[in-house]
Amino acid sequence: MEMLASFFLLWGVFSSGVLGYSNGKISASCSSMVPGHGLTAQNSAPPYAISTSQTSFAPGDEIIVSLTASGDSSFEGFLLQARAVGGDVAVGHFRILDPNSQGLACNDIQNSSLSHTNKAKKQNITAIWIAAPGVGHVEFRATAVYNFSVYWTQVQSQVLVSSSSPLVPTFSSTTISTEEGCGKYKFCFSNPAGCSPSNPNCYFMSSAALGSDAFQFEISGLSDGYVAIAFSDDTIMGDDDVYICGKNGTDRIEVQHAFSTGRSRPSPRPLGNVDVLTTSFSEGIIRCSFISRNPISTQPRSTDSLYYVFLAFGPSHADGMIRKHPRTPFITDQKVNISSFAAVGGTSSRPLIIKAHGALMLIAWMTTGSVGMIFARYLKKSIKKPLLGKDIWFQIHFLMMLLTVVATAIAFILSFVAANGWSESAGAHAVIGCIVLILSLIQPAIAFFRPSLQDNRRFIFNWFHMLNALVIKVLAVAAIFLGLRMLSSSPSQWMVKTMGGFVAWEVLAAILMDVTLWLKKKEMYEDSNTKVKTEVILLLLYLCGNLAFLIALLIGIGSS
Repeated sequence: MEMLASFFLLWGVFSSGVLGYSNGKISASCSSMVPGHGLTAQNSAPPYAISTSQTSFAPGDEIIVSLTASGDSSFEGFLLQARAVGGDVAVGHFRILDPNSQGLACNDIQNSSLSHTNKAKKQNITAIWIAAPGVGHVEFRATAVYNFSVYWTQVQSQVLVSSSSPLVPTFSSTTISTEEGCGKYKFCFSNPAGCSPSNPNCYFMSSAALGSDAFQFEISGLSDGYVAIAFSDDTIMGDDDVYICGKNGTDRIEVQHAFSTGRSRPSPRPLGNVDVLTTSFSEGIIRCSFISRNPISTQPRSTDSLYYVFLAFGPSHADGMIRKHPRTPFITDQKVNISSFAAVGGTSSRPLIIKAHGALMLIAWMTTGSVGMIFARYLKKSIKKPLLGKDIWFQIHFLMMLLTVVATAIAFILSFVAANGWSESAGAHAVIGCIVLILSLIQPAIAFFRPSLQDNRRFIFNWFHMLNALVIKVLAVAAIFLGLRMLSSSPSQWMVKTMGGFVAWEVLAAILMDVTLWLKKKEMYEDSNTKVKTEVILLLLYLCGNLAFLIALLIGIGSS
């Protein structure tokens, strides 16, 4: 009898512990929101979502809240609460609508939480949440139990914005950025693609639309100074709306608003209509979460509300001013809608179309254009054998200059395609590039109508053709210098310095060839019986140096 009594006693304890969960009397889990099953929660994305009828509220507002299973999934049990952002207790209270749900007095507030009344499989639970005064911004959290051994905790809604919340930053050491919900109820951009912000090598941002042009942003990444996001109409820095999550002069993390006007430090802007939710700096990772109601401002603005998103990081000065990021920012592969539910990755590599633009301009004005000009100026008398009715030097000159004009035109088109039109952020580089293209097209048109060698006006053509070519070459080199500054992410700007070396090489080659030409005219130099002309030897030497500089810069552009 004693054994039988003990058996029934143990059964009573066991059944109260298990069957008690099936009737939803789970006040013991009010704080942790973890069932007392003795099992670990699932770490995969939950097949459940919380939706709300409003994205903002005032005290006393009634908001319809639903916990819904996706697809063929369901849940037997649940616990649903509203909590202040960063808080750990239930706020407000629910009005019960569904017979499968009941209220719990968590935090000593009647019906402040919602739970199940039975273990029947459910697809949806809906209730009305009534906002209490003075609770600040809130989010709904739920634990959903598929069965006794399989459950998910911390199913979260988007943040609901309180109209009465003061603008007071809060500081937290907890993880505030999460990949949970990416592609389901918020937009996420990360590198590596799909990484978790808990990974120290992950750079992450997310946005969730809250209505009325309000967004909740999350930013995180490994940095000793700042992590920043920018919204742009193109893939070139400049005319971008920037939010910076970084250290201030007292080493505390704060959110800053700025606007970039080029490759210089972004200009600070008033923080404006921004509520800072949480910030932290832990184990080298900077994190910020904030709500912005500021309109995203880029100049010029497209009308499709799509942006390239930049994600950058770098060091800061002791006073909190940011310094240049040491590498090219991560950039989305295409324009994105930050209100959408998507998860995308990006790289810090320049888009291929920009690299192709730069490569074509280098080939055109470092090599083919230069070689064509050298043949016209220095090799007329050295290579006079006919080819297809014209001297060889002329045919080579014509071919090189034709390739130069074609490459310039293609590069020009690629730049417009990459920027989706005119890009103010390209500044002088774009203006000079347009002038180079126009003058390059004029050059062959003038050559087509050139007078004959016997015409008295031939000298006018010769001078105009030569001076126009000189102007084009100078402007093209200037545009290349500006372009390389835009492409180079190296603090040493080695590509710009390499281009400087190329210019010096060209000047040296021109001086040597001019001296050789002058000596020949004075009949002081060069034996007419020499098999290989001096100017040809100089051309070959020039080409060796030219190709060395060109290849170095092409490799630099390819790896930028």
